[in-house]
Amino acid sequence: MQQVIHKAETRGEANHGWLHSFHSFSFANYHNPDRMSFGALRVLNDDQVYPGKGFGSHPHDNMEIISIPLEGDLEHKDSMGNEAVIREGDVQVMSAGTGVFHSELNKNHDKDVKFLQIWIVPNKKDVAPRYDQISLKDIAVNNKFFQFLSPSEKDQGVWIHQDAWFSLGNFEEGLSDSYTLKNRENGVYIFILEGETTINGEKFTRRDGIGLWNLDKFEITAVSKASVLLMEVPLFLKN
Repeated sequence: MQQVIHKAETRGEANHGWLHSFHSFSFANYHNPDRMSFGALRVLNDDQVYPGKGFGSHPHDNMEIISIPLEGDLEHKDSMGNEAVIREGDVQVMSAGTGVFHSELNKNHDKDVKFLQIWIVPNKKDVAPRYDQISLKDIAVNNKFFQFLSPSEKDQGVWIHQDAWFSLGNFEEGLSDSYTLKNRENGVYIFILEGETTINGEKFTRRDGIGLWNLDKFEITAVSKASVLLMEVPLFLKN
């Protein structure tokens, strides 16, 4: 097994007055040549948008974009005609493909919205743009990992144009679960959303990121009540 560790306090930070963001990988004005990506995982931003503010309409292309609200309500509009609000417990995916414009605004004027913005490099270029959104309430289980994203429309959850699988686990103190990679040539980037955990005996806490590869499976134990996001992605991209 090989690993890379990104402690929460080592992330890039940007405060724009209306947006407070932490970057696990190089993004915008934060550039770290040692943290450009983890394989196909190109962006992992931990965003906090202040009341009534947000990202105006802006373009994307040839990227798979996943938004996961952690608190509050995020209003989405795009050039495909989609208008939606995503809330805690929802997951949104957008294949930018040949090109799309979208905006993301804090729908509320009395509280912040906090969400993860994740970009995955696709395995197909110039696909038709698409949008999807689901609630995790119908598929969530307690104290074990459950899959909510994959490469297949037939699998549980949403799908994207990449051989990637995302899972989420919410654990009570002292409980554990193991994860077996779908493809041993992939790696897994683990992001501790809340709480304190041990991974193969090593301790990690809130907003730490850990990349693992050259392994078949691993185990996570919740030292305290914890929430953990797993992102299994290809390490070597194919043109």
